[in-house]
Amino acid sequence: MKNELKTLTDAIRYFADEQTCIDTVAETRWPNGPQCPACLSPEPRQHWLKTQRRWQCRECGKQYSVKVNTIFEDSAVKLDKWLTAMWLLANCKNGISSYEIARSIGVTQKSAWFMLQRIRLAMKNQSLLKMGSSGGPVEVDETFVGGKYKNMHASKRMKIQNGIKANEKTVVMGLLDRDTRQVRAKVIPNVKRETLQSEILRHVVGTGTVYTDSAVGYDHLEVHKFVHETVNHVEEYVRGQVHTQGIENFWSLLKRGLNGTYVAVEPFHLDRYVDEQAFRYNNRSTKDNPLTDQDRFMLALSQISGKRLTYAELTGKVGDPQV
Repeated sequence: MKNELKTLTDAIRYFADEQTCIDTVAETRWPNGPQCPACLSPEPRQHWLKTQRRWQCRECGKQYSVKVNTIFEDSAVKLDKWLTAMWLLANCKNGISSYEIARSIGVTQKSAWFMLQRIRLAMKNQSLLKMGSSGGPVEVDETFVGGKYKNMHASKRMKIQNGIKANEKTVVMGLLDRDTRQVRAKVIPNVKRETLQSEILRHVVGTGTVYTDSAVGYDHLEVHKFVHETVNHVEEYVRGQVHTQGIENFWSLLKRGLNGTYVAVEPFHLDRYVDEQAFRYNNRSTKDNPLTDQDRFMLALSQISGKRLTYAELTGKVGDPQV
């Protein structure tokens, strides 16, 4: 992208032209020139069809647009609206609702909701690098997402008190690398020891240092060669360098968005909302790494390829309506 975009207004003006949108997405996807998704033939074997705004491969003869094999595929919404929605979601600290997106870019609320879910899929962190590789400690904690206890019906509160229905809320587990200030979070089925510790084994480098609270699910982590320190929140929150305040800060940001912007999120969709907040948290501007709104937008745009989410997959219903 040649222009430096500092504000949303700059982005809207820049992406007002459809050809500019196509060029931006194409340059991000194919830095060395367009490549046919069918036969993988690179330039110069690709012919640009100006009137149709797509390419035709001279090797296999197939035509394709810049949307193919991306989160934009099979969408009738133009790229200028897609890119504006992506800019907003990447840079609004507490998220942005589908109703606000619908009013802002001129689509239906249903289309806006589908678009946002696709963009969240692109924001998902797929790094295979284990946390704690730099030698610093990793904070681990879990939180429960769901209705507030004080707002529940008396009968439901009684069931939870008696332990009859303890799975009313969805469990989200998070890990924060204190050196890199990067977080990973995901929905997990329960807080059993094997569930929690298997996630730690999967994401934290062996023999690393792990800080948790005193939940029994983290007991005996030393068996797996970790240096394990705990803090008992009944007695204290910080003991020197041993605390989980960093990951709890992420929980406060996550719940601020869920409660204030999105209001009600079904457990089936919660993972994508967690990915969205983790993306913004991991790419926030700091003194050591001063990222701009354009940087976050371009990073999200660079992750659109090879990801597809159909309406049927999103809702679990038969049929695949297009946006």
